Amino acid sequence: MHINLGPLLFFWPRQQVEDFYQAALETPCQRIYLGETVCPKRRELKTGDWLALAQALTAAGKEVVLSTLTLIQTPAELQIIQKLCDQGELQIEANDLGAVQLAHEQKLPFAGGPALNIYNLGTLQLLLEKGMTTWVPPVEMSRDWLLRIHRAAETAGIRERFQLEVFGYGYLPLAWSARCFTARAVDRPKDECELVCIQYPDGLRTQTQEGQPVFNLNGIQTQSGYCYNLINDMAGMKGWVDAVRISAHSPGCLAWITRFAEAENTSAWPLESRYCNGYWNQLPGMEWLPSPAALGVNG
Repeated sequence: MHINLGPLLFFWPRQQVEDFYQAALETPCQRIYLGETVCPKRRELKTGDWLALAQALTAAGKEVVLSTLTLIQTPAELQIIQKLCDQGELQIEANDLGAVQLAHEQKLPFAGGPALNIYNLGTLQLLLEKGMTTWVPPVEMSRDWLLRIHRAAETAGIRERFQLEVFGYGYLPLAWSARCFTARAVDRPKDECELVCIQYPDGLRTQTQEGQPVFNLNGIQTQSGYCYNLINDMAGMKGWVDAVRISAHSPGCLAWITRFAEAENTSAWPLESRYCNGYWNQLPGMEWLPSPAALGVNG
């Protein structure tokens, strides 16, 4: 099972981004997703910079996929995706059906990101016909639901046509909005945000009145309040999940790549902090099941 590094969801200074990916070269991740997926105003690295970074990481031996914006609102934003498709060599991660169509027109293979609404075999088959080679399911899908689709794909004879990559660690991307919640939190309109989200390199936490984490605000993106962590579910993915995604949200997340790589053959990883894994186990998303059953593909 491969461990992949998902796209950076937060807004960091350029030097911090470059240092982060330089450090990622020392990890056992096979694939690195690069690019801005949340807000087009975040331009510490422009499209050309992401492409140059992709070339450098590829030359260093990593497989690179170029991730696209999730919420497309203007023709200019669609043009950014067109530029990523025009490079013609690296796969893109399509997070919107507009990106799917552009990649299809260019005959460019693509990964289907977790924001695409693929919940059944029929939709999966449609995206495979468009050129999808990797499927990252929506983060709210449970193990059992996903396993049923996996088995249906085997029966239909299409399972070998795609890699199945599960979001395994990080703040879950739950929703996107035309409004910027980070700007609103500091009493600024979206058009005059002054890129305040760079002051919150791993998001802005929100809590209930009782003090329980409920959401993590990341510009126009709303994330889970708890960090998702499937490290103790790795044994149950053997034989049917091809890769697990570690979401890039802090320099410290790189250490989890090695931990996940080792966890496939470990019964349980001792966890000291509060995480969540509810969706995977058919529970409310913020719930935590500390010792999930290590069920394999036949479980």
